[in-house]
Amino acid sequence: MSRPDPYDLFIIGGGINGCGIVRDAAGRGLSVGLAEMGDLAQATSSSSTKLFHGGLRYLEYFELRLVRAALAEREVLLQAMPHISWPMRFVLPLHRDMRFETDTPASRLLTLFMPWLKGRRPNWMIRLGLFLYDHLGGRKILPGTCALDLSTDPAGKPLQDRFAKAYEYSDCWVDDARLVVLNARDTAARGADIMPRTKVVAARRDGDLWRIALQAGDGTRDVMARALVNAAGPWVSETLADIVHVDSPAAIRLVRGSHIVTRRLFDHDKCYFFQGGDGRIIFAIPYEQDFTLIGTTDADHADPDTPARISDAETDYLLDFANGYFKTRLGRDDIVWTYSGVRPLFDDGAGKAQSATRDYVLKLDQAGAPLLSVFGGKITTYRRLAEKAMERLSPLLGTSTQGWTAGVALPGGDLPVGQVAARKAALLARYPFLTEKWAERLFRAYGTEAEQVLGNAETPADLGQDFGGTLSEAELRWLMSHEFACTAEDVLWRRSKLGLRLNADQVAAVAAWIKAHG
Repeated sequence: MSRPDPYDLFIIGGGINGCGIVRDAAGRGLSVGLAEMGDLAQATSSSSTKLFHGGLRYLEYFELRLVRAALAEREVLLQAMPHISWPMRFVLPLHRDMRFETDTPASRLLTLFMPWLKGRRPNWMIRLGLFLYDHLGGRKILPGTCALDLSTDPAGKPLQDRFAKAYEYSDCWVDDARLVVLNARDTAARGADIMPRTKVVAARRDGDLWRIALQAGDGTRDVMARALVNAAGPWVSETLADIVHVDSPAAIRLVRGSHIVTRRLFDHDKCYFFQGGDGRIIFAIPYEQDFTLIGTTDADHADPDTPARISDAETDYLLDFANGYFKTRLGRDDIVWTYSGVRPLFDDGAGKAQSATRDYVLKLDQAGAPLLSVFGGKITTYRRLAEKAMERLSPLLGTSTQGWTAGVALPGGDLPVGQVAARKAALLARYPFLTEKWAERLFRAYGTEAEQVLGNAETPADLGQDFGGTLSEAELRWLMSHEFACTAEDVLWRRSKLGLRLNADQVAAVAAWIKAHG
């Protein structure tokens, strides 16, 4: 069956860039559709380090424009989604072995003019970088950098005694997979067609339009669109070559980032920013209330169709890195989960994976009906990427070039940043049968919509079947009816991370319930 009228715009790819673009386009009054061959955020966009950050280390690559844009964007995003994103303080312990990454623009310059440093990062230089980080982006909400005495500050307790001083600065946490889903939900509310588990199997120009062949389940159908966006992430080049049959105007470099999750390693809510003797960095982040997230790595990944999985070498690297800082020694038995994602970085010819730019490139092909392809990008700049994409496409589609998404709340985020604690307390008061951790999880997932999930429940039994880990039948119904969830994996590893808490029998019960009610 074909759609009788053409879409103004059709997007291939249901990751953060695709969902950001489709939301922006729908808000400009365009008729839009989006197809994602799997679940929303199934690939790269659910496998990040889950930070809205400027990228402190990118200063060494002199990527000031990217850092400035990302820093400015942190607070714009925070105000639109204070339930799934929140400020976080990052502790950077100081030590004598801190070194620059080799062969960066900064290291080459310092080798030339300050050879006596021998590749080391002196404290004054780190403070200078943090000064720039504080001031490049017009920070208003987030607090600035300060110095810490680790012998007295609680942040020093989990660290080895050799760390005496640290700097502390600000960035933001974000639930990456929920960010994607909430963009899609907002778009659907604006009249767009969001089609998970729908694969684009062919697209060709047909006069002034695109004819797009979609496959969902055993059925196929064609839709028409005035313009097409290729936001297929790791598959952007394959989509151009095999689906659209257009020569690629640019190339991507696939870089795998892997993470390990352990039981909680410290009691406070700050994150650690660790620097290694090889010049690289990792984060150790409080995660899902009872865990610690450690990552990430940078390793070239040959094929987007090869599942991204952490290697033994990456596992050892992250454990060794963390063991250089924490008093508690970590081994493989301490790892409760791992995940890996493939970043589709724009190929700028960098020699090493960690040196490849995190900036994005948009390529517009106007040899007939417009085709815009997205190369690269990072989660922090997804909204600006969408604005830039629509700036390129709007004149061709006869719609406004004016951006509108800055600070506009995503579903559940319609509250000031400063009221989050009060609203969580109100949720607990409204539903006194909730535990504090249960209320915290629900509010951090659904924000002001948490009461819609719970409805008129007065006891846990009113929420229906209890699947464990505070997951109820009422919440499952919400996720399936409002958030495009179709499988247990969608629910337990993308809409939430309750897979960390449920055993095999409980997971099977979730899967059986979804199958019976899908």
